[in-house]
Formats: sequence, C-alpha cells, structure tokens
Amino acid sequence: MLQTTPHQFHIPVMGLSFSIDSPLKVARFGISSVVSLSDDSLLEQMRQYYSAKYEKPYVPISAKEPDYRAKRITAYLNLLDEVVTQQVLDIKQQDFAPDTDLTKYFELLPDTSPLKEQYHEMRQTNDPFIKINLQEELCEAVVPGSIDVNIMTKLDRPNYDSNGEPLPQEYSDALAALRGFANSTVSSSVIFSAGMNMRLYAYLENFTCFYPDKAGITKKTITIKVSDYRSAMVQGKILAKKGLWVSEFRIESGLNCGGHAFATDGYLLGPILEEFKQNREALRLELYSMYCAALVHKNIHPPVAIPAQKVTVQGGIGTAAEQKLLMSEYGADGTGWGTPFLLVPEATTVDEPTLQQLAAAKSEDLYLSNISPLGVPFNALRNTSNELLKQERAERGKPGSPCIKKHLVSDTEFTAEAICTASRKYQRRKLEQLQAQQLDTTTYLTEAAKVLAKECLCEGLANSAFQLYNMSKKTAAKAISICPGPNLAYFSGIYKLQEMVSHIYGRINVLHSGYRPHMFINELKMYIDYWKKKKEEQLETLTDKQYKYLQSFWENLQQGIQYYKHHLPVYFKDELEKQVIMLDELLEAEDQLLLARLKGAAVIA
Repeated sequence: MLQTTPHQFHIPVMGLSFSIDSPLKVARFGISSVVSLSDDSLLEQMRQYYSAKYEKPYVPISAKEPDYRAKRITAYLNLLDEVVTQQVLDIKQQDFAPDTDLTKYFELLPDTSPLKEQYHEMRQTNDPFIKINLQEELCEAVVPGSIDVNIMTKLDRPNYDSNGEPLPQEYSDALAALRGFANSTVSSSVIFSAGMNMRLYAYLENFTCFYPDKAGITKKTITIKVSDYRSAMVQGKILAKKGLWVSEFRIESGLNCGGHAFATDGYLLGPILEEFKQNREALRLELYSMYCAALVHKNIHPPVAIPAQKVTVQGGIGTAAEQKLLMSEYGADGTGWGTPFLLVPEATTVDEPTLQQLAAAKSEDLYLSNISPLGVPFNALRNTSNELLKQERAERGKPGSPCIKKHLVSDTEFTAEAICTASRKYQRRKLEQLQAQQLDTTTYLTEAAKVLAKECLCEGLANSAFQLYNMSKKTAAKAISICPGPNLAYFSGIYKLQEMVSHIYGRINVLHSGYRPHMFINELKMYIDYWKKKKEEQLETLTDKQYKYLQSFWENLQQGIQYYKHHLPVYFKDELEKQVIMLDELLEAEDQLLLARLKGAAVIA
C-alpha cells in the first residue's frame, strides 16, 4: 500500500520529454506525475544533467553494456527518488514564511483537504504553544507526490546483440523497461497504456515488488489506462488470476486527449463513467476473489482486507466545475490534467519557442493527425519545427528521417527486420513502389501524401529537453514535435504552478474569455467528426464488416446523446441556463448525426 498523496489530480505522461523530470519539479508539493520509460537514451542524458546539477556521482551506462536499457531506467528513477526524498526532508526543516516551499505546499492543497483546514487553523491561532504543535504536525504530514512511470505496451520491439543475433525476449523494450522500474527504489505505480501485452503481463510475475509482503504491503503497484469498462474488467481479471492487483483504472477519453488517440466505437465518456460507477465495487469483489486464490496458489498470504482500487479520469478536463462533477457524480478518486500543464514551466519541460507557440495556439492549430509511425491518430500542433523539417526534407528530394532510436519500428513490407514508416529507408522505398505502379496523378499524390505525413516522434518528442537544458549541439535536436490535446485552445497564457492548481480547485479561473463547451460536448463533437471521416473513407468500398462497425458506432453516439440529455439536471443543479445551452448543443449534434446518416441512407440504412 503506497502513501496517499494529498491532491485530487495528477499530471499524466506527456510525450517523451515533457514530463520526463516533472517529479523533480512538483513531487515535493505532493503532486504525482508520470515519467515515460520509452527512451532510455533520453533518461541517461537526463541523469547526467541532473547528477551534475545536484552534485551526485555519475557513472555512464553505455549502450554496449549488457541489459543497458533496464540499468539506465533503474539509475534514473533512483536519482529521482533520492532527490525528491531530500527535497521533502528540506521542506520539513523550513519555516512557514511567505516564500518557502513549505508554505507553498499547503497553499496548493484543495480547500476541502483536512490538512488545509489545519494549516488555516495554525495561521489564525494566537496561542504560541498551539501554533508550534500544529506546525510540527503539519511538517510531519508532508508527503511527496508519486514518481509514476508509463510503459506503452505496444512499444515492445525485440533487441539484438552486437552480432545481429536476437536477444532473449526479456530484453525487448517493454520487458526491459518493466525490469528497470521493478529494480528501482521508487515506491510508485507502473501505468500500462495502449492495450494489452500478454508477454509483458506474464513477466510481471517475476518481481516480488508487485506482490504483498507479510504485512500486506505492496511496494510497487499496477495502473491500467483504459478507454472503457470492458477493457478494465478483462485486463483486471487477467492480472488477478496471476496474483497481481490493479490498484487503479485510469480512464482516458479516446479522442479528447493528448498524443495517440485510441478511439472507442462511439462510446462516450459520460456513459463509460456511469458503467464504472454502477459496477466498480462488484468488479473489485470479483477481482479480489481471483487475486486471493492466485496468491494462495503461489504460497503468498493474501491481504485480509480488499486492497484499494482507484478509478481516475483524464482527457479534456478544463474547469473546476468539471473536476468537481467527475468526483461527485461519478465517484472518481482523482483526475488527470495533462495538456494545460504544458503551459506551466514549473511543472513540465517545454522549450521556449514551443511554449510560446502553445500559448498562442487556437483551435485551428490543433488537429487529429496521421503523423504517428504507429498508424494511430495522433493529436498534434500545426507548424512545429519538426513538421517544417519534415517538409523541407521532402522538398529537397530526401524524404523521411534518419532512424536512430528505432522505438517505433513496426513495418516489414520491405525488410525482414521491422523499420519505421517515418524513416528515410522506408519512405524512399514506398515512394519508388508507388511510382512503379503508374498511378494517375491525383491518386499518386494522395498516396504519397500519406507516406510523407509520418514524422519522427522518437526525436521530436524528446528534443524539447535537449533544447531547454542545452544538452545537445546537434541541429536535429532543435526539431520539436508536441502532442497537446484539443483542450489547449481554451488556455491562452503561460502560467505559474500555483495559478494552474488554483484553477483546478476553483480558486481562480485562467481560461480565456471565449466560450468553452462542456468537456462532454467537446468529446461528442470530436467523435461525430471522427465517424463522418470514417464513413467518407469507407463509403465507396463498404464491406459488411465496415457497415456493421459504422452502424454500431452511430447507435452508440445516439445513446450517448440521450444519456447526456437525461443527466442535464444532475450536471447543472439549479443552473437552468447551462442546462439549456448544453441541451441545444446536444440537439445540434443529434441533427448532424441524423443528417449524415440520411446522406448515406442508400448504404447505411
């Protein structure tokens, strides 16, 4: 059982570098954040940088060393753990003066926190004895935010030795990352995202840190990022049968999020949260039964009490009212705020030019792109330096990027060993193949554009740290990709940590003055646009399978709209004007769906 942090939100993983050192910036204030483990070379360079900054010994871990990927991850996480631990010890020695981190720690807390109430009591009392006792109790209560880690389960390429021979499967990217986390000193959670990886889940069984000790304490926990209830149930059962407990289901909107967008089949966030609300306790009981049976089979004493199992929500949250609704109406244990924190230099790592570009971004600058080599839709910002570099290379007749890190290799169309679709090696061959097919001009340009859209994210999503901390003099390190969600359009500034946290808790409002629809409406609009695009792409060659998919998607959207209509009085108690506004938006969305369906009535009836 991990120490509970005092905040009602966390900062999710963002790109490769944008939250790579967030624990060093926010953990001492009790705020949890998530570090990506995808890029071990970036982690190694960050370790070198921070070892120098904090005067810690640094011994390089070469890529020629056995198991270097896992060792680099362990070393970086250990450094984060050591520095954050010292930061918290230092805070506890400070006075409650206006500008100290100790004061900031308690000022940041939600107003509903018992600690915040105790802090106000300490401030207001005039009795020196009571004040000193309260200050000692408050200092003792200071705990760091969690240093959580993210593993994208699908990024699990095999690796090879110096002779080109494949290494055993435990040296694959995802398994090595898990091993690096398991061997580290941090007591935190590993967050699995992007679907199931049965090999990775089986590998969890090798590490005692994921099982309860004799006191019933589990040093490291498991979080699953899911898009719907069924995914949580399936993955929870798979792990429970192995004696592994899922401590948190992290629900993320399929489209209203940053980075890769894994769309549901038209299931909207509100109805998904309702299903969790209705079934989470029954699921916890069922998983506990499986979990205990598996532990007994492994000769591990199961915990007497059912372990806690949090449900958190993220993706497109933008107001304190939405934050409160998710927790009060749907029983969420917390929320994730990602994209807004890209505008908070005290919390994330974004180079100055990109930061200014984000602050000025409008809705038309944010789009669901095809730039990811994985072939998954990717929320992105237009006209980034990496996009401009990609276009400049294509115009020079040298399309594609040098593929150095190879984290996103997936294609074997032209090679026995998988290569990346954003690489120069792939794009040159693919364009030659298209040219040899003697396509008409329009078809060729359309297909070529699909090839050239792919962008090197391994470099682009990591380079912001190199830029900000002056860690590389290479020209390529200046090309930045960034992956904000559409929610960024409603934030138009650069904020202090205290400002953004106060916005989350409703103490101030940092949104610009323009109208912002409710997060549920924003997501609904994205799903309607997504359905329309799928319909247009498939209409001319529609198979029976595609027809059933589009029809089911359409019906799920309609059901979601009816659900929202029914819940308007719940969402906006005694706020009739807001009910009317959202109802009008729902009716408009309903009309769009009906019109789109009628236009294709000959096929989609």
